[in-house]
Amino acid sequence: MTKRIAFQGELGAYSHQACAEARPDMEALPCKTFEDVIEAVRSGVAELAMLPVENTTYGRVADIHRLLPESGLRIVDEAFVRVHISLMAMPGVQIEDLRKVRAHLVLLPQAASFLSQYGIRGEAAADSAGAAAELAQSGARDEGVLASDMAAETHGLQILARHIEDHAHNTTRFLIMGKAADLSRRGEHGMMTTFVFQVRNIPAALYKAMGGFATNGVNMTKLESYMVSGSFTATQFYADIEGHPDDPAVKRALEELDYFTSVLEILGVYPRDPRRD
Repeated sequence: MTKRIAFQGELGAYSHQACAEARPDMEALPCKTFEDVIEAVRSGVAELAMLPVENTTYGRVADIHRLLPESGLRIVDEAFVRVHISLMAMPGVQIEDLRKVRAHLVLLPQAASFLSQYGIRGEAAADSAGAAAELAQSGARDEGVLASDMAAETHGLQILARHIEDHAHNTTRFLIMGKAADLSRRGEHGMMTTFVFQVRNIPAALYKAMGGFATNGVNMTKLESYMVSGSFTATQFYADIEGHPDDPAVKRALEELDYFTSVLEILGVYPRDPRRD
């Protein structure tokens, strides 16, 4: 039986592209919300979840860092997807025929220069791949969509222009999550460890907690803070570091961190994606 990997969005979404590239042997399962993606794995409907966490242009994906610790799932891999934006329309339509284009609100400003050049108005949609599906159903001849090449292929649309994004570095990082942690050393480019923690209520606690990573030469690639339980005083931190918890330097740094924290939970240990470089 083919295993499934769940993602948020419609078929043809960038998350779908991430599934196809990272797990081509698995069936991609579209879900309406991130919570639905997580529940699909919890319930056994899918074996893995593909969840976006950050984009080089847009920044952090809203709410994901709150959902991950509560999900009960563990990170087993990461995947980087280059976000190429294509303009698509019904077959036979020309760019000059377009009055407006629809896309997710995040995508529209990333193609602002192209849209301005052709005088095309952008209109926000709940989902870019969903907008492609709606266009294919409506057959509108004066409307286009900004989405992935996969969305055009999936919904039978014609690509009028490719790679129209303003920023050549536009990339989304995804985390692949499953029910069980995998602590084995794997991959050829080193390991990553992701964890969340809450510092104890003592002066300079965060400064002291971070000191162990500096003194042990452990590279911290990400540190995010966010509120928990709706309180301005209860702050939780999400961190990515290079290395495996069993590495002597990482082990010492985590032991020092543990001394200054009231909560410390490792969310995953996984291979470092070579595209980080």
